[in-house]
Amino acid sequence: MIGYIKKNLVMVIAMTAAAITCFVVPPDSAYLGYFDVKTLTCLFCVLAVVCALKNIHFFYMLAKKVVQVFRNARMAILALVYITFLGSMLIANDMALLTFLPLSLFVLSTTGKGKYMAFTFIMQNIAANLGGMLTPFGNPQNLYLYTKFGIPTAEFMTIMAPPFVLAVALITVCCIVFVKPEALSLQDEKMVIPKGKTAVYLLLFALAIAIVFRGIPYWIGLIVIPAVLLFMDRKALKMVDYPLLLTFVFFFIFSGNMARIDVVRELFSALLEKNTLLFSIASCQVISNVPSAILLSQFTTNYRELLLGVNIGGVGTLIASLASLITFREYTKRNKGKTVHYMLLFSAFNFAFLVILAAFVWLL
Repeated sequence: MIGYIKKNLVMVIAMTAAAITCFVVPPDSAYLGYFDVKTLTCLFCVLAVVCALKNIHFFYMLAKKVVQVFRNARMAILALVYITFLGSMLIANDMALLTFLPLSLFVLSTTGKGKYMAFTFIMQNIAANLGGMLTPFGNPQNLYLYTKFGIPTAEFMTIMAPPFVLAVALITVCCIVFVKPEALSLQDEKMVIPKGKTAVYLLLFALAIAIVFRGIPYWIGLIVIPAVLLFMDRKALKMVDYPLLLTFVFFFIFSGNMARIDVVRELFSALLEKNTLLFSIASCQVISNVPSAILLSQFTTNYRELLLGVNIGGVGTLIASLASLITFREYTKRNKGKTVHYMLLFSAFNFAFLVILAAFVWLL
């Protein structure tokens, strides 16, 4: 039980917060209006298909092929970070890290470049958090705000493109400056993926993305995707990050109740009216970006600054994003006794990115 709580700490906190607010606002029929069923459905469909693709080693093989093209540490680490960047845009930030962090571990450990492990993990973490901001499905908070406010796709990407481009530039500069072009060779491990399953899963992925972009009703995906996976890969359905889905459910209850408390509503509305961008960034540092998006969306219609704030706010403290906790767990699990070193390096890079990006969007 203790291990489960530690692994799903944010979900437990969300559940506790929701339970406390239920005493202030007793459950009634209005609770049914708290839940964004489409967001939950989209998130479930994307996560389920990604798990199926991961089970046939699709992303691992794709990434390994790209990395094998490069023959020095600097270019290999850049490739690993860029792959994580791209992956977060397509399969969400947490799944991108769970998929590509093991690849970085494999590449760096087998080539004797373990000294770059902490730096690479941190750059991949930043890339996952900031790379996912360009697309509506790249980060869970994006999917929620995109759906809640009905933001046009072109407008969404226009809002997020400037900080995204800057983030790519900053990460590239960091990799060039802090990694030497040392020669390395990668082991050539042959891996074959089933073509039939790959084709089916890619079609399901296209269906999930079409649902996100409102091209297909969400209930179709809720029927088709579980039905196909139940037949082809039941394990993928078991692997879905259900604690993340439950975190959304609990925060829907928490934010819905908070919005019905007069004192809270007036306070948050006043703060967001003064500066939505800075307040949303600050909120992420304390309660993480996903719950910040859900909570603050109840008190403002300024979705542009809220969207920018909860994406940029994903860097900074370790709890600013769920993805950062994943990276921390994966690194410390494999590098005993280096927690302090990692945290110092993590804080230095994350807060530097936070300050630069916040100043940039402030001046836009």
